[in-house]
Amino acid sequence: MKELEFIDIIKEQTQSSYIGDDCAFLKDLNIVVTQDNFVEDVHFKREWATPYQIGYKAAAVNISDILASGAKPAYITVGLSAPNNIDDNYVKELYRGICAGSFNAEIIGGDITGSDKLFISITAIGKTDGRKISSRRNAKSGYVVISHGNYGESAKGLEELKNGIKDSRNIRAHLEPKLEPEFSEAISCNIKENYAMMDTSDGLADALYKIAEASNVTIVTKDIEGMFGFEDYHLVAALPENALKYVNNYFVVGKVIDFDGSYLNINGTKYNNYNQLNTYNHFMK
Repeated sequence: MKELEFIDIIKEQTQSSYIGDDCAFLKDLNIVVTQDNFVEDVHFKREWATPYQIGYKAAAVNISDILASGAKPAYITVGLSAPNNIDDNYVKELYRGICAGSFNAEIIGGDITGSDKLFISITAIGKTDGRKISSRRNAKSGYVVISHGNYGESAKGLEELKNGIKDSRNIRAHLEPKLEPEFSEAISCNIKENYAMMDTSDGLADALYKIAEASNVTIVTKDIEGMFGFEDYHLVAALPENALKYVNNYFVVGKVIDFDGSYLNINGTKYNNYNQLNTYNHFMK
């Protein structure tokens, strides 16, 4: 079973109106909330990463979702399940990494238990005051799609780790992703119109497809190197052309048009079924 199939079941059973975006926007509380698990031998291997790097990435993947919503990172809670071969110094370095990956969000609590493997579960809260919050449902025909950063480095880094390489630029991109708070703030603090923004944790192609499907539009793009990678943690936004003046250091990914029977058009190749993308599946090893 794939992740999206699990999500469809959860939507059906809970009937929650908040499930769909990576953050739940609680308007009555002026906050967004997200939560991610970070599991040994699923998301990381201890022999490949320092405790600092593990802690950093565990926090950063949550903060990336906050930034993708347009909110300001504010607080996190940390659930830690650790095996008995984890010592005090390991925990110190782990939390030093968590603090660095929190991008000034304050750790306000959590829970600690024993476990057979290292397991980190983080909940992050973002403030929405003075910011326009995104939704992947908000892309409209005529919008421009923009992003920032180099794609494919993280996927290359994982392959290098599998091949026994210990350190490289690609490996650092995989283990210590650089987030983009300036990109997020520039858009959310200035834009007046509704817009769609996601991070590319499952790849640029994945994010483009999900935005288009949720908005019932077609996104037309070129073939961008690394767009079928994963865990890049860049931001991609679909927004009106007149909002481009607020953003620095971006490149144009493509454009949004009326739905033409496919959700994603890459150099003329049309995708109208998510499985056609053959993206990374967390439930397959």
